[in-house]
Amino acid sequence: MAVHPLIRAFLTLNTEPKGPDPQPVAERRAADARGLTMRTVMRRTRRPLKVTEHRIPVTDGEITVRVSTPLGPGPHPAHVYFHGGAFWLGSMDEYDPLCRWYAAEAGCAVVNVDYRLAPEHPYPTPPEDCYAAFRWTVTKATDLGVDPARISVGGTSAGGSLAAAVTLMARDRGGPAPTFQLLEIPTLDATLSSPSIAEFATGHLLTRDFMREAADFYVPDESRRREPYASPLLVEDLTGLPPARIAVAECDPLRDEGESYGARLRQAGVPVEVRRYAGHVHGSLYVTRALPSARRFLADNVAALREAHKTE
Repeated sequence: MAVHPLIRAFLTLNTEPKGPDPQPVAERRAADARGLTMRTVMRRTRRPLKVTEHRIPVTDGEITVRVSTPLGPGPHPAHVYFHGGAFWLGSMDEYDPLCRWYAAEAGCAVVNVDYRLAPEHPYPTPPEDCYAAFRWTVTKATDLGVDPARISVGGTSAGGSLAAAVTLMARDRGGPAPTFQLLEIPTLDATLSSPSIAEFATGHLLTRDFMREAADFYVPDESRRREPYASPLLVEDLTGLPPARIAVAECDPLRDEGESYGARLRQAGVPVEVRRYAGHVHGSLYVTRALPSARRFLADNVAALREAHKTE
């Protein structure tokens, strides 16, 4: 089990993330400025899109969503996307290249959700914001040129956890349900119990110490870390959820929880594809400017969205 040689160079260019700062707003700015971010490592689509922003209501406030829509007649299928960043970093802007890529290549509108972040807004605010964004997309489908019967959810890392939580909320609350879930290198267990967390504790970009500190920010009350929407992997009943694709990186502390969640979904009768990408670390699957294997990962996700949405 070895890191791909080109990814070793990626690791030298991008320092391991620091833990949460006592002043998180300042640390977010610093994180955006140093090393490699999604905006610098990803190829950009050249296909024209219609891009709009909307303020939507959530509990005790509003959040922004950015909708990237293919040109041409609708209604289009839609993918509601939640960005990564350990629940306290990341932004709609940072993950914009990925969302535009999916919109252009998968032929669907992509709703990029700027949910509120910990520690200012700890659990359960982020998953509630994301569920509100999904419900808003369904409600406003006609105005957005979207087919309400073809709306999927997905996200990267922390966003994968939020996407999984949204599917559980939709099932538990009897609301409209996503047709598909695309979980990319997801974190799914706030108790940090999977063996791969110890196996790749240091030296692979994402560290165990960083994850522990991020969990303290996201769910400061440890007694709540086993709750369903904080740790989807630990949910007792996973029946009735939409089909899923789960993509994990071989040398990622989060690898085992993604694969375990896929196994549990399968046991619950949920159609699921789980794919492990050899030699990759957390985040390197998005280095599409340099890595053919990263381009394959993105193409696989596009194919999964097209199949889920039944688009050509």
